[in-house]
Amino acid sequence: MCRHLGYLGPARTLAALLLQPPHSLLRQTWAPTDMRRGGTVNADGFGVGWYPDGVQEPVRYRRGVPLWTDPSFASFASVTSSSAVLAAVRSATVGTPVSEQACAPFTDGRWLFSHNGRVSGWPESLTALAERLPVADLITLEAPTDSALLWALVRHRLRAGADPADALAVTVADVVGASPDARLNLMITDGHVLAATTWWHSLSVLRTPDAVVLASEPWDDDERWQPVADRHLVLASRTADGAPVVQYRPL
Repeated sequence: MCRHLGYLGPARTLAALLLQPPHSLLRQTWAPTDMRRGGTVNADGFGVGWYPDGVQEPVRYRRGVPLWTDPSFASFASVTSSSAVLAAVRSATVGTPVSEQACAPFTDGRWLFSHNGRVSGWPESLTALAERLPVADLITLEAPTDSALLWALVRHRLRAGADPADALAVTVADVVGASPDARLNLMITDGHVLAATTWWHSLSVLRTPDAVVLASEPWDDDERWQPVADRHLVLASRTADGAPVVQYRPL
């Protein structure tokens, strides 16, 4: 399994979101609390995507090494701010490569995508679904992993005009049909909306007066953190005056 986090709100530094909280994503690389027998650490790489002011498409930084081993990220994270962030630390599924290209977030245009989980029977279990994709999408996958193919399936629906919530929901339904015990915590953002699913893994929501965080694990003991029930979809956005809006629906 992996750990991921999405943020929408006033601009905050990457360090404040990912490194400084007492149970930050950094700490979850070596001391996660809710892996649900999906591994013990998240030391197979990490990635962060964020949206600079005035830029439509995100900037992405990924490494195939543990987050705690990269002083370069720590040095610029303290001076890099964004109002929308998606980040992940990776625990690689056995048999998949440990490389930068295999780390979330995956991206296309304005979108960022992450997957916390695994698809049982990979790759044979998803062969029929992969056959629905354009050949160009298959031969340009960033990595030979279940997560990269899941992103291709979601992206294909987005390009066809689906909204992010429907793109995630339909992809989860299709994949569960092919691999019933798949773990499918998916997360996506375009810098304005943030959508995520729970399917056999943990997700919590923190909503403050001006921001919303979706995270595999709460980063502190704030009582406003609320767990998301299994097999649900969460859709978060902000109103014109900056107030967060969070909606839930069953999958």
